[in-house]
Amino acid sequence: MHQDFPESRLQQLLPELIAFRRDLHAHPETAFQERRTAAKIAEWLGRLPGMTLRTGVAETGIVATLAADKPGPCLAFRTDMDALPMEDRCGQPHASTHPGVAHACGHDGHVACLLGAATLMAAEPERLAGPVRFLFQPAEEGGGGARVMIEQGALEDPRPVAIFGLHGWPSLPAGTVGLRSGPVMASTDNIDLTVHGRGAHAAYPNRGVDPIVAAAHIVTALQTVVSRHRDPLEPAVVTIGSFHAGTARNIIPDTAELHGTLRTLSEKQRRASRAAIRQVVEQTAAAFGARAELQLEEGYPVNVNDPGIKAYVERVAVEQLGRERVVDGIPVSMGGEDFAYYVQQVPGCFWRLGVAPADGSPGVESLHNACFDFNDEAIGTGVRVHCGVAWSWTRKGQLC
Repeated sequence: MHQDFPESRLQQLLPELIAFRRDLHAHPETAFQERRTAAKIAEWLGRLPGMTLRTGVAETGIVATLAADKPGPCLAFRTDMDALPMEDRCGQPHASTHPGVAHACGHDGHVACLLGAATLMAAEPERLAGPVRFLFQPAEEGGGGARVMIEQGALEDPRPVAIFGLHGWPSLPAGTVGLRSGPVMASTDNIDLTVHGRGAHAAYPNRGVDPIVAAAHIVTALQTVVSRHRDPLEPAVVTIGSFHAGTARNIIPDTAELHGTLRTLSEKQRRASRAAIRQVVEQTAAAFGARAELQLEEGYPVNVNDPGIKAYVERVAVEQLGRERVVDGIPVSMGGEDFAYYVQQVPGCFWRLGVAPADGSPGVESLHNACFDFNDEAIGTGVRVHCGVAWSWTRKGQLC
């Protein structure tokens, strides 16, 4: 642990952060509906000296700036606030009180980490190299809240020189962090397909065009986008997760609907895979006398860590936690994250915060599992690294 870190102050603050996190967990809100969440966060931030607030960004987001008039480079830290539209079965006293909504991705914990860091930074503004921007963002879970925040000026006045974010990670033990350079999370494009045939009686298939048969062959053929169209050294995933057609066993329907996702780790592979999907879908449908109506909706970009900024965060984490608690070269995730929009604008680093029990015992489910509950033991680590990143940045952007 770094000797200059205010450990006693953090230990005094942790019970309040844990209580705040559990309150958010009990009152989850989905994308662009985070009104209570935002109000609680704004109330906390409003008590901090030197903090200026802008609320209602991207509907419910908050842009808070500490030491806004301080000369020097501005750093930005981002957290997401939204919950998922699913049931909460964590079994804890602080389980969701909102049916069908749950903090099953740990955004409640992410908020607690950033609030704790903001609180400690506000207590020692003289340690900052310049202003610090805190982004409390709505709608990460599919809503693209980051893009809207950027469009509404979250990265302006002053513009940050770097941006940082974290995500709780169940495969890493609490007290540790994980990093990697380059692509860290995948792009996420949506596949929406309607196969148009011609309805008929099931006893006379020759009198119609069966969209189910055509669609089934399309699902199979799409597997060649990865196995035959893709550069073997470029990761990609094509998954069809929804297939709906027909109303009765003796009717060949007019249409079949398929929905899926494309994940890639480079814009080059993304473009190539999109072109291959269209070719496979349209030509396979035509081979069965059907017609394919394909929509490829562009989702989140590839989330790419700047090598220099990642190296800086790694050095800070080693100073704060010790070498043995910092995992370099963690595997890339084919999941998506709209933090990617921020790093298209300014260099940044998105790192993983371990949330598994530190003793190796079971207890933390995977993300997006109804039983998931953020491990409160990880909050202190998130605060330490956030603060270290801000306090170690000098006017030249070098580690003190």
